[in-house]
Amino acid sequence: MELLGKTGYDPVYGARPLKRAIQQEIENPLAQQILSGELVPGKPVTLDVENDHIVAKQ
Repeated sequence: MELLGKTGYDPVYGARPLKRAIQQEIENPLAQQILSGELVPGKPVTLDVENDHIVAKQ
């Protein structure tokens, strides 16, 4: 995912910020969507990029 490569890389620290980028761009939004009922746990999820943001769909 090019978006994660851009946000998760720093010239000084290399790929160290990648974990934080994955958490902010994928894990946190997924958790919010599950808690709100938009996504059903146990069903497959597709990730896509729209308007420079990662979106999850079932």
